Amino acid sequence: MTEPTTAAAFATRPDTAPVDRPGADPADRPGEGTDESAGAARGSGRRGSPRWWRRPWVGPLAVVSLAFLAFSLPPYLSLDPSLSRVPPVEGFAAYYPLLVAHILFGTVAMVACGLQVWPWFRRRHPVAHRIIGRVYVLGGVLPAGVLGLVIGAVSPFGPVARVSNVILAALWLAFTVAGFRMARQRRFVDHRRWMIRSFALTMSIITNRIWGGIAAVILIPQLDTSFGGSDVALTQAISGLATWLGWTTSLLAAEWWLERGEAAKRRRRTSPAARRTTPA
Repeated sequence: MTEPTTAAAFATRPDTAPVDRPGADPADRPGEGTDESAGAARGSGRRGSPRWWRRPWVGPLAVVSLAFLAFSLPPYLSLDPSLSRVPPVEGFAAYYPLLVAHILFGTVAMVACGLQVWPWFRRRHPVAHRIIGRVYVLGGVLPAGVLGLVIGAVSPFGPVARVSNVILAALWLAFTVAGFRMARQRRFVDHRRWMIRSFALTMSIITNRIWGGIAAVILIPQLDTSFGGSDVALTQAISGLATWLGWTTSLLAAEWWLERGEAAKRRRRTSPAARRTTPA
């Protein structure tokens, strides 16, 4: 199926306004606005400096991402269309080179955002964080997203997958551009929120494959019944489910994560301890 891969910064006080102080950088305040930052600071004894083991998702995310790239990328590095896992599109000779370019730029985005969401890296290397952020946006998402719009619209996996791919690419571009603009305006809380959404869509190519495997296990035994023996209908059904579930579930998880942080901030503001320390 097409590879519209689709990133990111986590931004200390829970009640800060969206516009941060002049000259501030999100890399200087990892985890800003989240219950994680406060809890990590209390546990470590240092404000805004959580221990590495308080982010247990970093290691597994890196392993899964690298394993995915190691499996998916090599066939396209050869530039041999016969090795492509995506069938050619009749009447569109440019499809394969555009697909390869999309995959390469998407790989840049995946690697870059993997570093961007690593709290230790952001805190210790703020300059590198800013540089890699620009690489993520300008050398990863923007070209990959534009190419994703083109190849997604002519996907060989049917109309359901085409609609999903185009919406995914459009949202990926929109979220990333919004996050980049917020950073340029030094609105780092908003920057963090948009980039978490962008990150979710960047990594949704992995969940796409997971859902594809689940759909295949369920639907393949129904080839001769539900699909009348049509391999084309079966493939389009599996691809349609995988493309839609891949990015929608990832985006819903990102929204849950963001709302989780907002809910924690509201609880802290309304707690008895917070009310006792509020000036009359």
